[in-house]
Amino acid sequence: MSLNTYYTLGRSGLRVTRLALGAMTFGTEWGWGSDEATARQMFNTYVDAGGNFIDTADLYTNGTSETWLGKFIAERNLRDRIVVATKFSYNAEPGNPNAGGNGRKNIMRAVEGSLQRLGTDYIDLYILHTWDTITPAEEVIRTLDDLVRSGKVRHIGLSNTPSWYAARAQTIAEWRNYEPLSALQLEYSLIERNIEREFIPLGLELGMGTMVWSPLASGLLSGKYRPSEGGFTGEGRLETVRGISNPAFQKFSDRNWKIVAELETVAKELGRSMAQVAVNWTANRPGIASVIIGATKQSQLEDNLKALSFEIPTELANRLEAISRPEPQFPYIFFGSEIQGMIHGGATVGYKPAGYQPNVLIQSQGAGVS
Repeated sequence: MSLNTYYTLGRSGLRVTRLALGAMTFGTEWGWGSDEATARQMFNTYVDAGGNFIDTADLYTNGTSETWLGKFIAERNLRDRIVVATKFSYNAEPGNPNAGGNGRKNIMRAVEGSLQRLGTDYIDLYILHTWDTITPAEEVIRTLDDLVRSGKVRHIGLSNTPSWYAARAQTIAEWRNYEPLSALQLEYSLIERNIEREFIPLGLELGMGTMVWSPLASGLLSGKYRPSEGGFTGEGRLETVRGISNPAFQKFSDRNWKIVAELETVAKELGRSMAQVAVNWTANRPGIASVIIGATKQSQLEDNLKALSFEIPTELANRLEAISRPEPQFPYIFFGSEIQGMIHGGATVGYKPAGYQPNVLIQSQGAGVS
């Protein structure tokens, strides 16, 4: 189960494992999750397998997640080894509008709370959790830059924002010499692939590593739901939260059941669990830097940690891609080969090969360097 392969996150020098441990399940305050002993066991299993990247947020399980994570890190004296990512945006004080959101006042308040709960004097990756629709990108990126300059934060990122907002924030950072965004944290799985349209190209172009959450679609792809066995209900999180308005948990649809059925078939052909295949497929998609895996049981985590120990054959990967492919939408229908052929006069036009250097090419042909 070794995870001893590390990627740099975006254009930063921060080295993280391809599988990150999600700590949203640390605590039972939300009606699901794991108790402290199980959470500690999962933390130790992940770290002992080589993992170094752990994701939480200030309001996960009402603050318990950060508190336990800080305790587990301290117990093993691992602070310099572990890359801690935490987030701000959500409000824990009804009636106080400045106790949430993305404004400077709340960011400065929230970071102090997270530092205290985590029992540390710095956060490796501090992430805006969700766009509040009102705070200018200039205010957010300047405040995050101040936190980096103060030493309380090492790297910064955005989660659950429009792509134009992320692009504007990164451009402002480049223009004004602020700390650049190193990460985008977004939902991505066989069920939810909409980030392929804008966010994957955005991250690659502007140097933000894409770390994705919910690769198992809130448990729909975990193996708890098996169409071959009539398993359209299960004992998972989706059952616990059935009927709530949070769109992240609205996963039951005819389209999604077809994807689950194909995943079950492919997993059987590979002799792997459905969860392993789903995580593997997600981790190996273009532009994905790290995949956040979460679990409520030790057995679930052990299964997920094996997700990168095999390769999905091209034919099977293509079947999963085809069944889950998003419907074409405007304006992306104009960027396909047919319309682009009309633009380029039928000629094949694309980017230069990676590493292309004109001067080196000229020298290899015996000509002088211009």
